[in-house]
Amino acid sequence: MSKAYVKEQISNGIATIEFFHPEHNSLPSDVLANLAQTITNAGNNDEVKVIILQSGGDRTFCAGASFQELISIEDDVTGKQFFSGFAHVINAMRKCPKFIIGRIQGKTVGGGVGLASATDYCMATKYASIKLSELNLGIGPFVVGPAVERKLGTSGMSQIAIDANSFYSPEWAQKKGLFAQVFESTEALDEAVQALAENLCKYNPEAMAEMKKMFWQGTEDWDQLLAERAAISGRLVLSEFTKETLKKYK
Repeated sequence: MSKAYVKEQISNGIATIEFFHPEHNSLPSDVLANLAQTITNAGNNDEVKVIILQSGGDRTFCAGASFQELISIEDDVTGKQFFSGFAHVINAMRKCPKFIIGRIQGKTVGGGVGLASATDYCMATKYASIKLSELNLGIGPFVVGPAVERKLGTSGMSQIAIDANSFYSPEWAQKKGLFAQVFESTEALDEAVQALAENLCKYNPEAMAEMKKMFWQGTEDWDQLLAERAAISGRLVLSEFTKETLKKYK
């Protein structure tokens, strides 16, 4: 696999949405926009009863923001637009009336932790360590922060956000509430994800939609909140500190 993509497969009421990027499943603007729209469309599709969100490959779930695109940002407007891509995906997941199951097969960093946190039920392998690395770059997990804090709590979120050099184990993430279950292998993970999705398809869609509203109660201001957070990140990515740091990744 050498080209980025977002693809969807619908079978027996289950929509499997998969994203991929050759650079460890990093997320440039076009992939983010496609992902947000695909999630929205699946939520509006009466044939779909439950959604599985996964990434391609077997090593990294998501490396977060595209470094190449971060390096190319030269003004506040472009910066806000880029980070708004993550906001749009999280808000699409939040507003989607269908339960979204997260399949996390490997390490996930930065914005990827935000995607995992925005799923409704998340399962992982023992290789799925997490890290919020944004502070290392001179930015901060501003856009994904509300979703991460919602799952990990303020203490857990602040811990990994401040300790930006460290990967935290999937067992730690499970104890904090991000992962519901952790499996020994990708095969075991896939079996569990499929079994849960098939079981959910047997339930009343109206009941699940009402439950989703209940679970996300109190996040109604996230359209505005995440836009404001995107502006903060868009400004900080232009700072001298961040520009010098990003040069190391060219």
